[in-house]
Amino acid sequence: MSDNVMTRERADVGTYDDIAAAAVRTTGMDDFGGTAHEEGLRVLVEDLASPEAGLTPRGNYFQRSEVKSALVGRLLTQAQFNARPEHAEVPIERPVFVMGLPRTGTTALHRLLHADPAAQGLEMWLTQYPQPRPPRETWEDDPIFTAMQQAFSAHHVESPEYLGIHYMDATSVEECWRLLRQTGKSNSYESLANLPRYTDWLRGQDWTDAFARHKQNLQLIGLNDAEKRWVLKNPSHMTALDALMAVYPDALVVYTHRDPVVCIASSCSLSAATTEGHSETYVGGVIGHTQLGLWSHAYHAFHDARPRYDAAQFADVAFDDLRADPMGVVRGLYERWDLGWGPEVETAVAELDRESKEGAAKPSHRYSLKDYGLSETQVRAAFDRG
Repeated sequence: MSDNVMTRERADVGTYDDIAAAAVRTTGMDDFGGTAHEEGLRVLVEDLASPEAGLTPRGNYFQRSEVKSALVGRLLTQAQFNARPEHAEVPIERPVFVMGLPRTGTTALHRLLHADPAAQGLEMWLTQYPQPRPPRETWEDDPIFTAMQQAFSAHHVESPEYLGIHYMDATSVEECWRLLRQTGKSNSYESLANLPRYTDWLRGQDWTDAFARHKQNLQLIGLNDAEKRWVLKNPSHMTALDALMAVYPDALVVYTHRDPVVCIASSCSLSAATTEGHSETYVGGVIGHTQLGLWSHAYHAFHDARPRYDAAQFADVAFDDLRADPMGVVRGLYERWDLGWGPEVETAVAELDRESKEGAAKPSHRYSLKDYGLSETQVRAAFDRG
């Protein structure tokens, strides 16, 4: 076995305290900014060590690194909060949040909305290492940025099929879950493992503190771009709309629609591809059961909460409409909310749309519900609003 493989395996996940100590050693920092994150991450780590999670040595390494990454992110963020107290004065006005079930076009729409020169989003490397966004022309000189780019390049060489499922690099605008998990509250963990206790714990939580820290991170990252409108995306925002609206009362929410049968089959396939070799239990029908539970819960939570807010702050986008006329969909959102559509925006969005239809990022993906022990009838029943 090569050293490369050896370093990616562990006999166990370890304890929460052990992982936190490793995060402190890695960063040389020990100010976590309080203990709000501890309850959820302790429940999570205990669940990861359980027979239900069934982690392999490779899975232990992966899941431990995900927990450690959340703690490293919290430490690095806290150091930046302390060093740049002026971030607290940065206004965040009418941020746009794209949300919907996985594989409903949220990624494509998010990137199109982000193409506007007046918009800003969360670049992958800044979600992992939050700091005031440096000028773009300096990124290649940043050792953290270049290390992450090299890691993504290596991943795409090792797993070329993953390109067609979910293309990423360090410059990509990315989802918000890395910020939310700084408070121990994120669907990201339960979308990649069988975690019944953590899932139960998370469903009983108020996420307002997680979104408050999310906002602080946006204020920090956008410190040098305060005039730009935030465009954000994460399917897990559906789970906690009340908390999101409490922190961002003027948020603009784009909700994407697609047949849930297609969404669940695809999300199962993505989860299986991401976690291949990680678990003896999180395979086949267990992936199907947990994905269906996760996303049907998020779907109903969103639709239960949405009527409590001003309908003018919400817009609906059908996947088929987005695929048929992406420019028209984006222009429609701009006009609905008076976001300033003009020739410069139109050119930028058109260019990104053209690029997305060719090259490495072009999506290509095959999957079947039956592979995950599910039927169309089961899925439709789980999403029934009747």
